[in-house]
Amino acid sequence: MKTLVLAEKPSVAREIARVMGARDKHKSYMEGPKYIVTWALGHLVGLAEPEDYDKKYATWNLEDLPILPERTKLKVLRETNHQYKAVQQLMKRQDVGELVVATDAAREGELLARWIMQMAQWKKPFKRLWISSQTDKAIKDGFASLKPGSQFDRLYESARCRAEADWMIGLNVTRALTVRFNAQLSAGRVQTPTLGMIMDRENEINGFRSQEYETLSADFGDFQAVWRAAGGDSRIFDKQDMQQLKARVEGRKGSIAQVKKSEKVEPHPLAYDLTELQRDANHKHGFSAKQTSNVLQRLYEQHKLVTYPRTDSRYLTSDMTGTLKERLESVAVGPYASLARPLLRKNLNVTKRIVDDSKVTDHHAIIPTEQTVLLNQLSPEERKLYDLIVRRFISLFYPAARYDSVAVTVQVGKDSFHVKGTTVKDSGWREVYGGDYTDDKDDDRSNDAGDHERALLPDLQQGQSVTLGRCHIKSGRTMPPKRYTEAALLSQMEKHGLGTPATRADIIEKLVSSDTIDRQGNSLHPTGKGKQLIELAAPQLRTPELTARWEAELERIARGQGKPGPFLDGIRSMAKELVSTVKSSKAEYKPHNVTNSHCPDCNAKLLEKKGKRGKFLVCPTEDCGYRRSNEKRLSNRRCAQCHKKMEIKEGKAGLYVQCLPCGITETLDKDKQHVNKREQQKLVKQYAKQESIGSNLGDLLKAAMEKQGK
Repeated sequence: MKTLVLAEKPSVAREIARVMGARDKHKSYMEGPKYIVTWALGHLVGLAEPEDYDKKYATWNLEDLPILPERTKLKVLRETNHQYKAVQQLMKRQDVGELVVATDAAREGELLARWIMQMAQWKKPFKRLWISSQTDKAIKDGFASLKPGSQFDRLYESARCRAEADWMIGLNVTRALTVRFNAQLSAGRVQTPTLGMIMDRENEINGFRSQEYETLSADFGDFQAVWRAAGGDSRIFDKQDMQQLKARVEGRKGSIAQVKKSEKVEPHPLAYDLTELQRDANHKHGFSAKQTSNVLQRLYEQHKLVTYPRTDSRYLTSDMTGTLKERLESVAVGPYASLARPLLRKNLNVTKRIVDDSKVTDHHAIIPTEQTVLLNQLSPEERKLYDLIVRRFISLFYPAARYDSVAVTVQVGKDSFHVKGTTVKDSGWREVYGGDYTDDKDDDRSNDAGDHERALLPDLQQGQSVTLGRCHIKSGRTMPPKRYTEAALLSQMEKHGLGTPATRADIIEKLVSSDTIDRQGNSLHPTGKGKQLIELAAPQLRTPELTARWEAELERIARGQGKPGPFLDGIRSMAKELVSTVKSSKAEYKPHNVTNSHCPDCNAKLLEKKGKRGKFLVCPTEDCGYRRSNEKRLSNRRCAQCHKKMEIKEGKAGLYVQCLPCGITETLDKDKQHVNKREQQKLVKQYAKQESIGSNLGDLLKAAMEKQGK
């Protein structure tokens, strides 16, 4: 009997087939003496649509909501139907006696495999391949230690509950909002509270009132210090108070009231999980969370250089300890050689800060594999992300950074001046980063507390007399909180338990694609649609607390501590409540993207939307469907006044050309449209083949023009 292996993607299936000796290639699978390896294309089976339960649901009506079937159905997805049929036929083969689930070792991977098995009515035994990298060694080791499929039943139940909850909440609330307010409005149990956090920050910014302030720094000869009030604030908001302070201290003698020296020991940062890597990639390279996920997947799957990406753990497991030197050897090339090779000459210092089985759930942290890297084969994006992972991995085995922090307080009469300094004693792990001591954390709040720079200080003793020379007044303004970057938003989503490492990037992308938030540089701004949507959504769906509780309950189900029944009952009740809130709403929705252009078919004002190919205009009338590009189109006709090419426009009477700076408009006569020389030559060649007696260039062009005009 043969074993059928179900991978998640064709690329992964090819690697497994190669390693396990399945070399006979077929259209939808590969076969060998012992294994048949096939694949899904993401999900082949999904939850049925409302119209699959009752045809009346094909039309969106408010009175039909909420739609809450007693038992959920599955359906084969139309776009991947061909591959499902191929997998189903393989499952029914008489010579197949066992299945190995080799989809991604995570909640979503478990779900897509179980749904396929359920739809195809698989009744035979099955096992689970659970690996954290795609190297040949990892695949062989994984097949040598396959786990019982039943060991992952709880993970499947958690995934099923998540899918059904998203269906019940997302579908019902989206339909209710869309029908009630006659606009394409999407809501969900994770995306809506995420939008709510962005909107809360926007409200903080809009409600902020900036104030002018001044700070005073004083020159003490060998060093400078900043005046601070008793509470530690260096800002003075009254100019008269500042002038009085300056007059009071300038030129006076003072003394060193306190010299506080303390040795700081800063341990290496923890290894990366997905969210921390997405934050760093956004902060240092401007990558979006989705971009990081995509690049990381290529490093994992295509290049086999890193371990499983979608992890929420920042620790390694004890069974990996013996592989750490081999991984260091694989990265000891190029710029990393001088950093990794000294570690290979001695025993590695593996501490609880690196290896801790109790803090690893499904997958360990993201680290390099034993695969030797060829840096020149990586794209610039891949190279940058790989650099972050490798440097973080190498830094795990470096000692703590040690430095002396010196805080000096100077007393001049009743006024205190403060300065801080740093003396590096041992760069430790910071050597891996070039000895950089800048703070890498993404601070999404404003900082108005004054001067935080650390100075180089002379040797100062407590009680030492000093003279205050000149005073320098520096003006500033209080700043509002910063808008979220993706790094800062990911931190907030993680803090509030919104989504998982695998889904957070997709949630942000969904908000962007639905035109509820907009990327402007590295900042996320709510759009006019997003601002209205958050007001139209039910209050309990706007905040992260409810969704975070759901996510925690899903995790409990995965661990066997919670049950699906009560969780889904709670979701059903919530769906009813949320729909009821929308139905009874007295609010109004006004499209934020209405243009002055009219639909040529029904005369409604067109809406401007963003697509992958740029901006386009679409008619809001449900049964119209008119749309066209809104990108600037230039004609060959030039303005009689400025001689620049005129823009092609479309109005009720058809196409026309316009010069916006000069205000000149001309109609386009379809029978007299200009044909350029290249088009003439093409037409001449086309008609020259039709040799006829007495034909000449004029006749040919005339025929060509007549044909084009038809």
